Amino acid sequence: MSEASEDRKPAGRRRRAAPSGAVSVSDRQLPHNLDAEEGVLAAILIDGTKEVINACVALKVREDYFFKPQHRAIYSAILALYSEGSNIDEIVLADYLKKRGALDQVGGIVAINNIAGRIETFTHYRQWLEILREKYFMREIIRVCSESIESAYANRGSIDSFIERVEERILGISQDRVGDSVIKASQKVPEAMILINKLISSKGELMGVPTGFTGLDSLMRGLRPNEMIVIAGRPGTGKTSIALNIAETALFGRNPVPTLIFSLEMLGEQLYSRMIASRARVDQHRLSIGRIGPDQLKDINTAANELKDAPLWIDDTAGLSILEMRAKARRLNQQLGGKLGLVIVDYLQLLRGSDSSLPREQEVAEISRGMKAMSKELLAPVIVLAQLNRDSEKDQRNPRPSDLRESGSIEQDADAILLLSRQKKSVTDEEANANPNWLIRVELAKQRNGPTGVVTLLFNRSYTRYENYLDVENAQI
Repeated sequence: MSEASEDRKPAGRRRRAAPSGAVSVSDRQLPHNLDAEEGVLAAILIDGTKEVINACVALKVREDYFFKPQHRAIYSAILALYSEGSNIDEIVLADYLKKRGALDQVGGIVAINNIAGRIETFTHYRQWLEILREKYFMREIIRVCSESIESAYANRGSIDSFIERVEERILGISQDRVGDSVIKASQKVPEAMILINKLISSKGELMGVPTGFTGLDSLMRGLRPNEMIVIAGRPGTGKTSIALNIAETALFGRNPVPTLIFSLEMLGEQLYSRMIASRARVDQHRLSIGRIGPDQLKDINTAANELKDAPLWIDDTAGLSILEMRAKARRLNQQLGGKLGLVIVDYLQLLRGSDSSLPREQEVAEISRGMKAMSKELLAPVIVLAQLNRDSEKDQRNPRPSDLRESGSIEQDADAILLLSRQKKSVTDEEANANPNWLIRVELAKQRNGPTGVVTLLFNRSYTRYENYLDVENAQI
């Protein structure tokens, strides 16, 4: 999209005419950007997930935010379709306008198709939306100031009343701009008390999605909604395995939790195969060479049937951007009536930001913020797997949150950070690697709403499965 659009001849006029005798601004072009207006409309039309229109509604964008009358008419029709719960695309929009005799007023189906064809992706819609809002508020300021100047000339009341009216009108613009995020204590304190009473009455019971690991559940009291949980470790420490085990606990617990897994590294069928073999307690190597007995095959079929009926969704699209991921999670959550209860991302450093030209550290920072925002939007815990850098292996020390690869913002955004590292005895690497059971040190290095601590878990590499550690005799420490 081109940067310059204010020098394009607008087809519209001012939204509200100035009172008779007001200072004229008709000889000057009112602020607007037709490219940004078309960009927002095009983004809405090509976005099958309704992310863009949801953002517009959340920001209270009305049809009068658009300068061009045709754009106002198109957006008004889009809002009507949105309120009806209809899909929004060029065909549906044109049909809606045609039934109401307004299609020719906006330039016909050709004009709608031209707008939708201006962009290939809606990735940058937030920037266009910000430009749209900025130009609208500038026009509103000009209108209010022009009307205030005329009112000042004609004012017959007290100066205090006049100033109060002007302040009120300016404040009205400001309130429209910043939204309603400021909430009085009386509205939220009762909700806080409900949460406090729930904590008191639970008497140690889990408050969120269980992990299935006694030590972790004791420290964390489950994975809570609205939280971003980072599980980090070097390659080979079983990050994917522990995430899949947590998903299994969520799926097959007393109250099954609908779960969505984004797998950017493995194909969906590979993850399903791994989950089936792990749940059936089948040696992965023996399975890969087909050395499976009748009893094990029966266990595999049982696990497969259980998994087939579980509320589990896996998206294995490679090279996802954070915006695409959030849109997919939002759409599934809408389909489930807001009941999506757990999201797992494997893994963070494989995601793309919205702008690949940015330095990688800034890109990862955007991705991290997007993950946290997704957990707040879905009201569900989001488990994010992440890699540790090589510094974590120096001097045989335990890893630290600062070892998270590529961005310190991950440490800042996360509500909880679990660091995985292998505990070893003084044995040779060959002896250690020959043993299928490893003890993994799991450090809860950060927890925004609770204590930190260390838990030891058993990682059975044959089953690629984590278990509670019960002092297994042949585990390598």
